[in-house]
Amino acid sequence: MRQYLVAVDIGTTSARAGVFDSQGRMLAKAQHPIQMRRSVPDYAEHDSEDIWQATCSSVRAALGEAGVRGQEVAGIGFDATCSLVVRDRDHRPLAVSAEGEPRFDTIVWLDHRAVAQAEEISASGHRILSYAGGSISPEMQIPKLMWLKRNLPQQWSKAGLFLDLADFLTWRSTGSTARSRCTLTAKWNYLAHEACGWDDSYLRLAGLEDLLERGGLPQETVAPGDAVGTLTLEAAQALGLTTDCVVAAGLIDAYAGTLGLLAPDLGCSEVEQNLALIGGTSSCLVALSRKPQGGHSLWGPYFEAILKDHWLVEGSQSATGALLDHVVRMHAVGGEPTKKLHQAIIDRIGVLRAAEGKCFGAGLHILPDFHGNRSPLADPRARGVISGLTLDASFDGLCRIYWRTCVALVLGIRHILERMEESGYRFERLYAGGGHLNNPLLVELYADVTGRSVLLPQTPDAVLLGSAMAAAVASGRHPDMAEAGRLMDQGSTVKLPDAKRQEAYERDYQRFLLMHRHRAELEAL
Repeated sequence: MRQYLVAVDIGTTSARAGVFDSQGRMLAKAQHPIQMRRSVPDYAEHDSEDIWQATCSSVRAALGEAGVRGQEVAGIGFDATCSLVVRDRDHRPLAVSAEGEPRFDTIVWLDHRAVAQAEEISASGHRILSYAGGSISPEMQIPKLMWLKRNLPQQWSKAGLFLDLADFLTWRSTGSTARSRCTLTAKWNYLAHEACGWDDSYLRLAGLEDLLERGGLPQETVAPGDAVGTLTLEAAQALGLTTDCVVAAGLIDAYAGTLGLLAPDLGCSEVEQNLALIGGTSSCLVALSRKPQGGHSLWGPYFEAILKDHWLVEGSQSATGALLDHVVRMHAVGGEPTKKLHQAIIDRIGVLRAAEGKCFGAGLHILPDFHGNRSPLADPRARGVISGLTLDASFDGLCRIYWRTCVALVLGIRHILERMEESGYRFERLYAGGGHLNNPLLVELYADVTGRSVLLPQTPDAVLLGSAMAAAVASGRHPDMAEAGRLMDQGSTVKLPDAKRQEAYERDYQRFLLMHRHRAELEAL
């Protein structure tokens, strides 16, 4: 009997696979690194075939660890970062930079080469902007495609297939070029709530009148939880599965995490009162509602991006885990930001906080916009600020900067929450997931800085659980996403805010807002 499910999550640096039963219990998880090329500032590129090989390796390893045979797997679900894969007319890899090898055919989500193109669209006032927070991010696909057409016309003329990374994985698995409603709505400005999702006037504005034909893009999309097809023989053999395995429509990684985190509430009205907070390389705050509620700098609202008859909106930070890595890497006594080094810093911060109390890190104030500000400023050109540096180059000095960076990141979360509430949202609880759960400093700060209860999932990986839920529905194990959530949820524990720390963090927040104003004044001179 086919009772198991496989979920695959493609992050910025690795492919991860999990094996689940139909009750949502993870039996095993495996991970394999992927390459990223950073040859030019603001450029970042992947090799999509390297990603596929990493996917196959992680799936086979997870199956082996779980002791599950391929013929016992009913379905597979994929989620990925919103990276752009470019293939030629014969579906072979096509280089996305002038000096690049053909195998580097993917513009990574964090690539900011298309800032000027994004600003051009944002200044247009086109109606599409009302479904994108009032501006377009360079991390979305239309600005990247504009850049590609203008800067590499010879590559554009050869192109035959443009794919969001999650759609690349379903295409590589099934041979189908069908696209997910999740990816096209969230990253390609496709309007899923309208009879014709593509706005021709918007494509003309972007100079992409030939986009649909050039990129093999369809008029219709596949809803989350629906099937794209079954595995081809080649894909089944590479993954260690069978050709009867059903492939679910792909998901954006943060939105898969939203499904996993909000799983118990997907079928009831309470889902609109809870917020999913997925923290990893970047951080995303995702909310669902029955009616469209947008807001400046909030991505969306996107219709049925993950749940039938619901709109999704996202506020997010471009660099969170990546910023902590950068802080470690750039400090005199830092170095390569391994898990061991992060843990040593976190452990030492615990000792220093116990000894110094509220004085620990005093005088250090940080704006964490080292890779721009997605929300609430919608400014990809924003830059980070550190105030209060001394000549201290010791390990304890690194710990102080690391701690205050953690505080700054969560002050940014509060800043986004306030913007979402100005747009009409009201949140009682935060459901937190992603790699940040491994950092107890961030977990503590999520509750204390926002003043809200934080629910921590019992499942070892909410992102993978969300993709497993999609696979369960697509393969018929569960009838719909709400029922899959109810049956596959593993419960959660609650982290309550410490009222004794509220006053200090309120002062920090006021300083944080003041630094934003001062930075704007400096830039205006």
